[in-house]
Amino acid sequence: MTAALEVRGLKKSFGGIAVTQNVSMTMQPGERRLIIGPNGAGKTTLFGLIAGEIRPDAGSIRIFGTDVTRLPVPARARCGLSRTYQIITLFPRDTLAHNVVLGLLAPMALRHNAAVDLSKRTDLHDHAVELLEGVGLGAKALQRACDVSYGEQRRVELALGLAQRPRLLLLDEPLAGLSQDERTVVQRLIAKVSRETAILMIEHDMDVALEFAEQITVLHYGQVIVEGDRQTVVNHPRTKEIYLGH
Repeated sequence: MTAALEVRGLKKSFGGIAVTQNVSMTMQPGERRLIIGPNGAGKTTLFGLIAGEIRPDAGSIRIFGTDVTRLPVPARARCGLSRTYQIITLFPRDTLAHNVVLGLLAPMALRHNAAVDLSKRTDLHDHAVELLEGVGLGAKALQRACDVSYGEQRRVELALGLAQRPRLLLLDEPLAGLSQDERTVVQRLIAKVSRETAILMIEHDMDVALEFAEQITVLHYGQVIVEGDRQTVVNHPRTKEIYLGH
C-alpha cells in the first residue's frame, strides 16, 4: 500500500537555529495521527514544510508516492494535500459561502480570470453551501464571516480544508481558542471526515489525543522523541517528562 505521507530526514534551520532536525514519519491512507509537543517544538514549521510553504534544507517528502519536496503549494494540492491554519484566514467582510467559493476556485484556471462574475456561478455557490451544511452552517451561508462566532469561523475553516476532497488533510490546532462546547462540536465534525482522507493534526490537549489519534508523534526541539499508538506514547517516560512535565 502506498503511504499517504512519507517524510524522510527532514531538516530546516532559521538563522543557524535548527527548527526541524532529521524528522522522519510515515502515514497510511485514512490514518488519524496527532502531533504534540511543547511550544517551540517545531510543529507548525513541520506543517509548512509538508505543505510547501517552507523549503527544507535537507530531506524528502512524498504524498501518495509522489516526491513533492521541491514542488510548489498548488502542485501539492493537486496531489491531494489540503491544510488549515492556526490563525483564522477568512475574509471577514465576505459571506461564509463566498469564502468557501474562493477556496473552491483555488485549483481552477478560472481563478486567473479577474473579470469572471462569480455571482453567476451557481454551481460553485451550491457546492459551497453543501460544504457549509456539512459543518452545520448551511443556514448561515449568506452571513458575513465577521458576524458569526469564532467557533463558527473555525468550522468554516474546516469546510475550506475539505473543499477539494483532499486525500491528506493537515489541521493546525483546529480547536485553539474554542469553548468546551465548541470544541465538542468541532471534534465531532473531524471524527465524521471520510476515511478516504488521512488526517494529520496538531493539538496540545492530551484528552484529544486519546479520542482522536491512532498514532501520535511527539516533537521536542524539532526532533521526534516518541512515536507510536496512543497507549505507547501516553505511557512513555519521555512523553511524561517533556510534554506532561513529570
